[in-house]
Amino acid sequence: MSSPEHKQKIWKMIKDIKVGMLVTLDNDTPRARPMHLVQDEYDGTLWFFTRRSAEKVFETQSDQDVCLSFSDQEDGVYVSLSGKAKLTDNRELIEKYWNPFIAAWFPEGKDDTDVALLEIKVHMGEHWKAKESKTFQLYEIAKANLKKDTTPNLGENEKFGG
Repeated sequence: MSSPEHKQKIWKMIKDIKVGMLVTLDNDTPRARPMHLVQDEYDGTLWFFTRRSAEKVFETQSDQDVCLSFSDQEDGVYVSLSGKAKLTDNRELIEKYWNPFIAAWFPEGKDDTDVALLEIKVHMGEHWKAKESKTFQLYEIAKANLKKDTTPNLGENEKFGG
């Protein structure tokens, strides 16, 4: 697991992106779908609203492994997080995270019995952050193509957990 400081670093990278692609397994076939962050902080767990009847719920039964990816090409930020998914109908959390954006997806309201939260406990991940402008990145790529045994230095890359 990552330290509290590292969790804050991850949160700083993903909080403004808001939407991550959730990858689940449908039998043996990976499926990805967009999921919108609903929380205001990150402590190693991510929360997403879902319908209890949604296919992704069946694909995440029994603490199934999932992957979430976030990207912001403009800022050169890419984050991949892996963890265990679990459905919860914790009414306190539903109340806490409910907002007008979420309400638009659930016209029957937060008391609808089909409304639930998908809890993802992150146990490992990797992130990349470009440290320079796109022009510098192109320069690094061109330089690597001209010199043998050189790869471009495009910025920070860090793995954690595992």
